Amino acid sequence: MSLTHLIDTYCASWSDQDAQRRRTLLLSVWNDGATYSDPTVHATGAEELLAHIAGIEARYPGAHIIRTSDVDVHHGVARFAWRFALPDGSSFPEGLDIAFLDPGQRRITRIIGFFGPLATV
Repeated sequence: MSLTHLIDTYCASWSDQDAQRRRTLLLSVWNDGATYSDPTVHATGAEELLAHIAGIEARYPGAHIIRTSDVDVHHGVARFAWRFALPDGSSFPEGLDIAFLDPGQRRITRIIGFFGPLATV
């Protein structure tokens, strides 16, 4: 699996309306014990992350994550931009995820997510 496909599969796990397909997508790229952190949550393991995603899905039915940048990687750490698109076409400000990868770059071991643009000085 290419790195771009790995990240796109991860994003698809946030976007699939079907809980079983969402689980299958996430488990195909999520390392055992991997963590996810953003300003609203810290989840350890696939089950906690899937519960968080289900909560987002319940609050924003039909919303999906769209990757909006190339995937940039060095030393086993990738970054990519994304946006959270609502069914009516509106979206929240873009976010940025930092993904830590296993040595073979086949699975995600940690994600740190940020919301909105970087502040300028």
